[in-house]
Amino acid sequence: MVTPGPTNRVSTKLYIPHPSDPTCSIAGVLEQLTSTAVTDSDAKATKRIALILHGAGGHKDYLYQKRLAQRLPLDSFRFDFRGNHETPGVWRQGGFAGDVVDLRAVVDYLSINYGYKVDLVVGHSRGSIVAFKWICTTEEGRNISAFVNASGRYRMRKLLDAPGVNVWQENILKQGYHLWTPIVARKQVSVQITGEDLDTFVNWDTSYVWDQFPSSIDVLTIHGLKDQLVSPYDGVIYARALNPRSPGTHNLHLMEDADHNFTGRQDEVVDTILEWWDKQQERSITNGGDGNGQGSLKTGVWLSGIRGKL
Repeated sequence: MVTPGPTNRVSTKLYIPHPSDPTCSIAGVLEQLTSTAVTDSDAKATKRIALILHGAGGHKDYLYQKRLAQRLPLDSFRFDFRGNHETPGVWRQGGFAGDVVDLRAVVDYLSINYGYKVDLVVGHSRGSIVAFKWICTTEEGRNISAFVNASGRYRMRKLLDAPGVNVWQENILKQGYHLWTPIVARKQVSVQITGEDLDTFVNWDTSYVWDQFPSSIDVLTIHGLKDQLVSPYDGVIYARALNPRSPGTHNLHLMEDADHNFTGRQDEVVDTILEWWDKQQERSITNGGDGNGQGSLKTGVWLSGIRGKL
């Protein structure tokens, strides 16, 4: 199904067959600038695309995801991971490995059927953790030029200190699982969190980012200073891990009074990403399009747009 998007865009709903689960198709939305919009049968030349990844209890259109997709100056694809919203399957609290498989399936499909090369990835929370793993362990991931890490968790075991998780543990001890009932796309869903799921989550290794994250990729980390689910100090840890790389840069943008989901601040998040992406793109323009120079983008604290608000 193809529908007109805002001004110069075409939105296409895709259902991507899952290579390891024949009963599942990954639901997503392909946003194409009208200058690049083609059908799968028309794919000839390699084109750049951005992937937008949601977090736990989320979906492809929540928070800032849809707004960002409709303002990015390049094509994008956002989708529901298995067990979320319109993509069938069983969601697992510790199912990061399965999410990485989903991401690889999406990348392969977009490459084979549309001729796309992933250039930018934007992840929120769980989506950031999945993106980090994909970037560090796949050829396609290592060759992107930019990554936005929004509210990403580094210290996985700190989940046990989050509000309400003690109730999860009590229920798991009593009945073998905790029933989580988040609201997803205005509908309440019910998912079971088992002790095994929780163990897998808290033992997921994130330390590889220190020595396996590609040196060429520019990264923007955005974190709210009032995030009660993932401490903003995790954003500082990512800065410490990713700052020393070259020619890739890392920028840390801390948002005062913002929570984990940037409630009421969606447009500000989108504006920040677009401002940063614009600077990131200058490295290609000023270096003959090879993408290997930093241009005006330098590692440090991201302050664009702040001065006028002080």
